Amino acid sequence: MRNLVVCVAILTAMMAQAIAQPVPDRSIGEGPYDRLVIRGATVIDGAGAPPVGPVDIVVENGSITGIVPVGMPGLPIDQDRRPEGGAREIAAKGMYVMPGFVNLHGHIHNEESGQGVSSDYIFKLWLAHGITSVRELGNGAGAAWTADVARRSARNEIDAPNIYPYPVFRGWSAGDVDTPDEARARIRQLKRDGAVGVKFFGAPEEILWAGLEEAKRQNLRTTMHHAQLDVAHADVMDTSAHGLGSMEHWYGLPEALFTGQTVQNYPLDYNYADEQHRFENAGKLWAEAAEPNSKRWEEVMSALLEREFSIVPTFSIYLSSRDWMRMRRAEWHDEFTMPSLWKFFAPDRNAHGSYWFDWGTEQETAWKDNYERWMTFINEYKNRGGKVGVGEDAGYIYSTYGFGYIQELELLREAGFHPLEVINAATLQGAKILGVENETGSVQVGKRADLVIVSENPLANLKTLFATGHIKLDPETNKAVRVGGIDFVIKNGVVYDGERLRNEIKRMVSDKKTALGVAPGPMPIVDFELPQE
Repeated sequence: MRNLVVCVAILTAMMAQAIAQPVPDRSIGEGPYDRLVIRGATVIDGAGAPPVGPVDIVVENGSITGIVPVGMPGLPIDQDRRPEGGAREIAAKGMYVMPGFVNLHGHIHNEESGQGVSSDYIFKLWLAHGITSVRELGNGAGAAWTADVARRSARNEIDAPNIYPYPVFRGWSAGDVDTPDEARARIRQLKRDGAVGVKFFGAPEEILWAGLEEAKRQNLRTTMHHAQLDVAHADVMDTSAHGLGSMEHWYGLPEALFTGQTVQNYPLDYNYADEQHRFENAGKLWAEAAEPNSKRWEEVMSALLEREFSIVPTFSIYLSSRDWMRMRRAEWHDEFTMPSLWKFFAPDRNAHGSYWFDWGTEQETAWKDNYERWMTFINEYKNRGGKVGVGEDAGYIYSTYGFGYIQELELLREAGFHPLEVINAATLQGAKILGVENETGSVQVGKRADLVIVSENPLANLKTLFATGHIKLDPETNKAVRVGGIDFVIKNGVVYDGERLRNEIKRMVSDKKTALGVAPGPMPIVDFELPQE
């Protein structure tokens, strides 16, 4: 067993302290209703169709049962076409309705973790950003606890998105997986605990292949963070050939594109456990990969497409690597980031993702080049029919939950996705990667009522989806105004008022600052000690 790397396994340091804590009962969401009608909206269906409206949408007991055109743009609503009203109606004239967003890379933490935040805080941030489904990729409380939270959410007993548990499989750090037989037993145990999928990190070949084989046998979907400690024998070409369904981030992809080498050209004093070493050199990895349109580029691209492989790039979690100052001072930190989370983000060798030991211009320049090459692959993969989904991996590296998700949408746009393709990736493509496209992911009769309603046109400006909204000039007053923020998010037919969610999160943060004796407003830039409660 490679017990020497236990201390550097991703998330281990902060997750090891986590304990199973109860999630409070639902207190904000309203419904589901016997009949809910959304009146006069313009629909962005998530399947790639352009916007259309006005329509009335009928929801009965949590499912979409009618989508009814009620007129033509610029003309009065045709009252004769309108469906009968219900117990709740939402006046959505001039507003846009989209499917609820699917977050394919989420982690549920609690106040006993290194982040010091509650699951309730995380859930409300996700809902406030339109996220109605989350693929949960591991936490310290365990698979059984996560599965119980998932069941409670499905029954609408808590204020949370729908949760899909994908617990972590590490073939060398758990202490109980050292052989192929133990790997198979571990996968079967995760299935009994309520997992619907498995997130792999890495392992010796025979253990990793046994785990993937057993996951397929147990009908568990799979994804993987191709840990650099194992990528020499398990890059994305290797793992996809053994049945892996999707990949997280990008580790394992540029290594598959190597032509004149088999490992990255690490400096000779490199130490993976030193996170500045790790992330600084990760920012140089794509520069060593084959160029676009090269023979090897085409071989890898074609193989992954043929294998119907899915990619969840999580661009947003590495944004600080190319512009640390901007991410540190993002405006939402002041009111929406918990002080304990802010403390966790600060430079610290004990906290995963807090690798700002001496981060400067040279590191950021390399990462900017890294992004350009990485985005080129992802955009081409999408253009050639590959499934690309949206995940945030927030809670690390100055990425606050929910906000990181909307940043991911912006980064897909930067990569070359049309705004409609961005929404498609966030909705129907995400549902397909989860295998629940018959249940959610598009505005369609028969599907779950997972919906987002916004006043501003998200195709014109994705920034309006941030809980902080967007600042623009009012042409009539010549004064700056703040617009945007999600008006309503509907999950399983339960209606959440966006403003109420935002105010509740801000209250939680403010109360925590008061309890800790932390002054309101911006947190200190440099390291600081939090007072004890």
